[in-house]
Amino acid sequence: MRYELRDLIAQGRPEGVAEIAAQSRRVLGKLVALTYDPDPDVAWGAVRAMGVAAARVADDDPDFVRQHLRRLHWLLQEESGGVCWHAPEAMAEIVARRSDLFEDYVPIVVHLMLETAAEDLEHFRAGMLWAVGRLGGLAASVVADVLPGIEAALDHPDPQVRGTAAWCLGRLGRTAALADRPELLADSDECALYEDGALHTLTVGRLVGAALGVEPQP
Repeated sequence: MRYELRDLIAQGRPEGVAEIAAQSRRVLGKLVALTYDPDPDVAWGAVRAMGVAAARVADDDPDFVRQHLRRLHWLLQEESGGVCWHAPEAMAEIVARRSDLFEDYVPIVVHLMLETAAEDLEHFRAGMLWAVGRLGGLAASVVADVLPGIEAALDHPDPQVRGTAAWCLGRLGRTAALADRPELLADSDECALYEDGALHTLTVGRLVGAALGVEPQP
């Protein structure tokens, strides 16, 4: 089954994955394994497919999906014995697609940055920023506690973190910190952003500009 799922993901067919999941709920666990794939397009595609498949499963068995969300949360801990580095993104993707059922998980996903041990946070930071951004308006009312951390990420040495933080702030509609930092528009370092079912390579400055609705500086 894993190879079949991988092929569907590589072909950009998450709905095909969801059709299988409707018959076999263990697909959600198989997709967790595929988030470790060395091909970033497949790993991110597995995150997207997990959201689409979980949304389908939730039509018949929301409790099963809730158990899966709890498992993803557990897989953020070293005690789990197998840390899932894309767990924050997967949780956000599921919740964003079925907020009608799992809105209570919005603050859980948003506050992951506060709960994660400092020595582990660097591994998760960009993914957690993406997760908050993926939730967008759903997270806006519970983001106050983590907003300082998101804004501080604009000065992080890793452009992946800086760019994702800028995108996240734009998605939240909290762009004041960007407007006060015009030099960020000139940040030409590149990062990868997964959006609309594809990975895009963009400069940090372009992401800042998109969030502000202005053109980045050359």
